[in-house]
Amino acid sequence: MTRKVGSHTTVKKTLNEIASLLGGDVIGDGEVLIERIRGLDEAGKGDLTFLANPKYLKKLDTTGASAILVASGQIRKGKNLLIVAEPYIALGRLLALFHPEEEEKGEIHPNACIEAGADVSSAAVVYPGVHICRGARVEAKAVLYPGVFIGRDAVVGEASILYPHVTIHRRCRIGRRVVLHAGVVVGSDGFGFARPGRDNVKIPQIGYVQIDDDVEVGANTTIDRGALGRTWIQRGVKIDNLVQIAHNVVIGEYSIVVAQVGISGSTKLGKGVIIGGQAGLVGHIHIGDHAMIAAGSGVHKDVAAGQVVAGTPHMPHREWLKVEACRAKLPALRETLASLQRRITALEEKEEKKEKEFV
Repeated sequence: MTRKVGSHTTVKKTLNEIASLLGGDVIGDGEVLIERIRGLDEAGKGDLTFLANPKYLKKLDTTGASAILVASGQIRKGKNLLIVAEPYIALGRLLALFHPEEEEKGEIHPNACIEAGADVSSAAVVYPGVHICRGARVEAKAVLYPGVFIGRDAVVGEASILYPHVTIHRRCRIGRRVVLHAGVVVGSDGFGFARPGRDNVKIPQIGYVQIDDDVEVGANTTIDRGALGRTWIQRGVKIDNLVQIAHNVVIGEYSIVVAQVGISGSTKLGKGVIIGGQAGLVGHIHIGDHAMIAAGSGVHKDVAAGQVVAGTPHMPHREWLKVEACRAKLPALRETLASLQRRITALEEKEEKKEKEFV
């Protein structure tokens, strides 16, 4: 059953109904009614909770939830369990079910500024304060929140969402179902200067940014236009907040880039690459498919496909773990070395004294 409450939707389903939707199995009372999704600690009667991390396994016994979403192999006496192959993915589907986004109806607000020559679908949603330049195209079901700027000849694809104060510079291309969170800047000039530190001669950046379908970019991330060609964010990529992507970077399909990463110009990432927070990558290198870069790493040269690296400068992850294991012991090792040095010096002095006495 589904009931509208103001602009929200309240969903109530039995555990059996939810299991049917997810393709899961029920252990316990399948007719228990579920009204909400809550965490293990907060959950009570009418709530479905979940276990995605084995670290919290003990909390299954103490939670007050009416049912628990778990992976196969879990048994809890007296608890109603919903068994699925991947609890975290199932949780995502349930959150979308119980907390659906209200669909915006196509409307162009009269206080939006749309220049002559712009092509804006009547099925798009354009809030007040949006500015769309001549030659730009905004396709059906796109949603542009207040303060969005769309530059000349730029394209925003079908069903994409641009949250407040997103800036799309000239000629940049945004695909379908792209989500750009507040403050994202796409297509600002790449950082190109000749004779740096002396004359700082500006090199015009005449390229563009291409963002393919189903990409999501976090708040205040910046993606620079290509110096000549394109900066390219490929299909399914997910980028966190406060990331800097320089000119002519390519990020391969379904890669993940976590917060505060910086990627220098012309670096190429393969498919399914994962980069941890605050990692920095120099320019003109290649990161192979499905490579993983640990948080805080400094990557100074190519990384092979499938390799896991960490540290500054980066090294294989297992090697980095050994280095880190030694770090805490460095003061004691320094004292040991100093002690050995003193003993060696004393022995050398003793030998010199013996030689003089022999002579």
